[in-house]
Amino acid sequence: MNALLDTIAALRFQLDAGVDEAIGDEPMDWSALSTRARNVAPVTSTGAPPPAAPRPTGTASMAPPRQYAQVTTQTPLQGSDPGPLGAAEAGQSARLAASAAQDLDALKDALAAFEGCALKKTATHLVFGMGSRQARIMLVGEAPGENEDRQGLPFVGPAGKLLDLMLGAIGLDRTADDPTKAVYITNMLPWRPPGNRSPTDGEIAACLPFMARHIELMSPDILIFAGGISAKAMLSRTEGITRLRGRWFDYHSPGLAKPVPSMPMLHPAYLLRNPAAKREAWKDLLALRLRLEGKE
Repeated sequence: MNALLDTIAALRFQLDAGVDEAIGDEPMDWSALSTRARNVAPVTSTGAPPPAAPRPTGTASMAPPRQYAQVTTQTPLQGSDPGPLGAAEAGQSARLAASAAQDLDALKDALAAFEGCALKKTATHLVFGMGSRQARIMLVGEAPGENEDRQGLPFVGPAGKLLDLMLGAIGLDRTADDPTKAVYITNMLPWRPPGNRSPTDGEIAACLPFMARHIELMSPDILIFAGGISAKAMLSRTEGITRLRGRWFDYHSPGLAKPVPSMPMLHPAYLLRNPAAKREAWKDLLALRLRLEGKE
């Protein structure tokens, strides 16, 4: 029984670390391999191992390279199961479910029922959003981390604490009721990728319709995209976050009466790893403050 529990714990550790496929393309029965194939030298009757077979040299000894399919936003990476639905079916299901939601509670229920993203299988909680639903500012992060997954709330770990300090420095607060000071916070993906790995293109594509509808239902005055994943996905840009940050864009969506001014910013987790970048983050916060005051 203890051995079984140890095996389950080891498998769970690998799953949390992001291991989701075997190395080989096909299963291999190692017990059926010859002793030579397993690199074990048999012992002869004289007690000495036989001479080793000559090792092949040249290009003939090289295994052919593996071929990988081209990845697009509609094609999940190999090994990233899109869920019970295929990629095309997941996208269509997400669009239909998201467009049918008429308020945020209905959208959260639709996400909870959605079966087109495999991240749901490994996550502990759905992380939807928090803050006043009348907030002028909506901040969209990337994906939940370990603390967010455990509590079911966005930005509650070390990066969340830094975010609160950053917002407080310009008079904003995610817990404020006053719409002029409040910030509504959510993430591009509502489920934590195993081991905090980066989400695949397929996972982002499956969740994108829900985030687009999330923005439409909030209809904020200003959008902030914290991190490259949300900025590139929602603004349809290819540049990295260090090139996008600090610039204003217009976010368009059919369900919005008008475009929403949007600014990508460096993610607080990035700032924790690169403290020198806080100067750029402070410039972006000041630009946000000026936009709120109508001075930019």
